[in-house]
Amino acid sequence: MAQQNLLNLEKVSKSYGIRPLLAEVSLGIGAGDRIGIVGRNGDGKTTLLEVMSGIEAPDDGRVSQQRGLLIGYLHQGDELVDSHTVREAVLGGRSDHEWAADSTLREIVTELLAGVELDRAVLGLSGGERRRCALAALLLGDHELIVLDEPTNHLDVEAVAWLAGHLRRRTSALVVVTHDRWFLDEVCQWTWEVHDGQVDVYEGGYAAFVLAKAERARQASASEARRQNLMKKELAWLRRGAPARTSKPKFRIDAANQLIEDEPPPRDRLELQKFATQRLGKDVIDVENVDLFRGERQLLSGATWRLGAGDRVGIVGVNGAGKTSVLSLLSGTLAPRAGRMKLGRTVALQHLTQALDDVDPDGRVLPTIEGIRRVTTTASGEITATSLLERFGFTGDRLTARLGDLSGGERRRFQLLKLLLTEPNVLLLDEPTNDLDIETLNVLEDFLDAWPGTLVVVSHDRYFLERVTDSVWALLGDGQLSMLPRGVDEYLERRSSGLPTSATEGRASGTADGGGRGGETRPREPGSSGDPGAVPTKAKPGSAEERAARKAISRIEKQLQRVLLREIELNSELEQSTDDYERLAALGAELHQVLAEKDDLEMEWLEASEVVE
Repeated sequence: MAQQNLLNLEKVSKSYGIRPLLAEVSLGIGAGDRIGIVGRNGDGKTTLLEVMSGIEAPDDGRVSQQRGLLIGYLHQGDELVDSHTVREAVLGGRSDHEWAADSTLREIVTELLAGVELDRAVLGLSGGERRRCALAALLLGDHELIVLDEPTNHLDVEAVAWLAGHLRRRTSALVVVTHDRWFLDEVCQWTWEVHDGQVDVYEGGYAAFVLAKAERARQASASEARRQNLMKKELAWLRRGAPARTSKPKFRIDAANQLIEDEPPPRDRLELQKFATQRLGKDVIDVENVDLFRGERQLLSGATWRLGAGDRVGIVGVNGAGKTSVLSLLSGTLAPRAGRMKLGRTVALQHLTQALDDVDPDGRVLPTIEGIRRVTTTASGEITATSLLERFGFTGDRLTARLGDLSGGERRRFQLLKLLLTEPNVLLLDEPTNDLDIETLNVLEDFLDAWPGTLVVVSHDRYFLERVTDSVWALLGDGQLSMLPRGVDEYLERRSSGLPTSATEGRASGTADGGGRGGETRPREPGSSGDPGAVPTKAKPGSAEERAARKAISRIEKQLQRVLLREIELNSELEQSTDDYERLAALGAELHQVLAEKDDLEMEWLEASEVVE
């Protein structure tokens, strides 16, 4: 780190009760450093922030700051005054022409306070709006050190991406506690891991931290049992080129490869879908011509969407777009104003909402869980309730802890376990990463890798979304659910460029139905043109041309699903055939044909969607 530090901790110790959270920790923060802090819930991350910022005094040791150091601190709970207006809370005494004339200040206000009236009272703001106000007020200041405690809470994917870009451009030093692994990789140059009263320092963001931590374990001659833990699966995910990975580790990559030379296979999508189909049958959830309202605001208009057995779908959109309402529609707790929502006869659905469940405060963790089910079944075998509890961090005396004594993060983990142990075959997750630390997220992702069912996830955690789902759909304000072939990257591009929201509108299924044979060609449906340069004409509502175009969209999406599955199979076979050159050539040729077919189908789909947009 920089030789001249803004802030130093020298043999700092801090305890709460009999539990030491920091034990003789010595660290420094240099000018311009960008540091991410990770660790399990309750291990002392927030305590470290408060001690270094002077909010809490250490029990022993010394904290020294550069004279006159200006620190900006974003707490997990905001310190806004309810009687203030947004203008007073965020802008302080700045006049409109003062902040509007400065491009940096103007960007902060317009990005974070979009849709929030400046003269509105703080009292009555939603949790997300309050978070944006607190963050904007902090970023408008001129600080040499910015300290952020879970800054991405309540922010949508677009706001998280903007915040990452803004922080990268700032020259001030940054210390951030977050469970958002994509954010850590985008922003941080160093990672501090808080555990057992110690703080270990790693160079790089989250991907580099995972690999470096495993390398340290290897050099320390860690046992084979330790090598087989969840970290190994996380390494495999990163090695295969996770979409969230952006930073490059600084140490020998061959050492990391040696660690995972017998890496576990990726999620077996075809096997899971086969298992899911046995449990669910062909029909799961059909949404047909639905008009959905929340109060007087229309969220969906004539939307048709189909979920099949084994589909793993992520939904993105700005805050207020209707993501939670769509999950409520699927779960049956919110009825459509028009159209219908049909569930398959064998569907056993569970819905994880953002609210924490009410629990009997005098109940105990293990007896309550075993009262639901002692053994649960996944595609990879059976897991006992006790084993699952331990994997989710309930060990030792936490197994018999009173439910009323659980922390917010423990309550969230307990809520998840209760749902998973009921063995649902359709699972709806609304912001499941809230209050979960990274280690628990790894456990959940590993469990979902072997969970055979239909999964729908709403999350602002981009890493989690890309890790557990196979397709991403978006609510873009046009009353439809739109399929995004390139996932979150495409969503952000379309939001930033202002492209028409119906350009890649998807009105039909994410089903696993193959829908056609490989290489099969079909005549174009009415409304599409054989000339790729022709501009399709918009059909009249209810016309035969529109009905034909809608039928074409449904048929093309089924074919696209088949092609995408074959693409995944071929890529997996290529990885396993590196020493068989004849096999590699044959697989490469077939992959080339599959990619060409996918391009043709996507073009045909675009043309058909323009007819009915």
